[in-house]
Amino acid sequence: MSSLPVKKTGAMVTDGNSGGAAVARTPSVQYTLYLKQKKREFWLIRGGQLLLLAAFLGLWELAAGLGWVNPMLTSRPSRIYQSFIELGLQGELFRHTWITAWETLVGIIVSMVMGTAVAVLFWWSTYASKVLEPYMVVLNALPKVALGPIFYIWLGDRYSIYGMAVAISVIVTIIMIESGFKEISKTKLKLMESFGASRGQMLRMVLLPASVPTFIATLKVNVGLTLVGVIMGEFLSSKAGLGYLITYGGQVFQMNLVMVSIVMLALLSVVFYSIVTLVGRYALKRNHFE
Repeated sequence: MSSLPVKKTGAMVTDGNSGGAAVARTPSVQYTLYLKQKKREFWLIRGGQLLLLAAFLGLWELAAGLGWVNPMLTSRPSRIYQSFIELGLQGELFRHTWITAWETLVGIIVSMVMGTAVAVLFWWSTYASKVLEPYMVVLNALPKVALGPIFYIWLGDRYSIYGMAVAISVIVTIIMIESGFKEISKTKLKLMESFGASRGQMLRMVLLPASVPTFIATLKVNVGLTLVGVIMGEFLSSKAGLGYLITYGGQVFQMNLVMVSIVMLALLSVVFYSIVTLVGRYALKRNHFE
């Protein structure tokens, strides 16, 4: 008796003679070689990045040790490491890092909420968009550091930091999300309109779900912008935070403190960006963009 036909089901095959049992398919030689090549490229990139960092730190330490640069002005990796351990054991470094991280998180949330609300307003009302668009252009071009003294007088030494963070990121948020709204297929919106859907239903059922990639891209941009705003605010008025440590270290010529704070800022930005990337992947998969 001839065997029943073999049915392919994705990465598995079902053989009629085996009672419907699934049998794994063996990857082709070309696909296996492709995976090995991608893995090799990944480790080559990571190795190159680590090698470049090690070379930079080694050259910096060598230059400071041989007197090519003044360690009082540039510090050196070994002293930065010692300062990191000392400040970490005292708990001060992590306290200041947490303050900056919290201010950045609040700034990102407020900027996204405000920016999304204004972008929705511009989409909802063409009149409002045409009236306010010139002001958005002016505010985007305005150097935000000039607003620092105004925020300090209006909001005080603590809340002026949040004001500076939001001022730097909210305009970019509005522009990016509004541009994303405009790229949404008008055919879908017209189809819903022909079925009698209200603008609120179109917003909730089409516009916002289709704008998930735009929201993720905006969040990634806001991580850097908001952190810059927080540090600028801390430079001007803060009594705590990494920006305060940088200012204090510069005033008393403790470059180790300045460099440690900069390293913590770099690590903080990496952590925030990684979190946004992971959340973005989950959101894209949940909304079937991947």
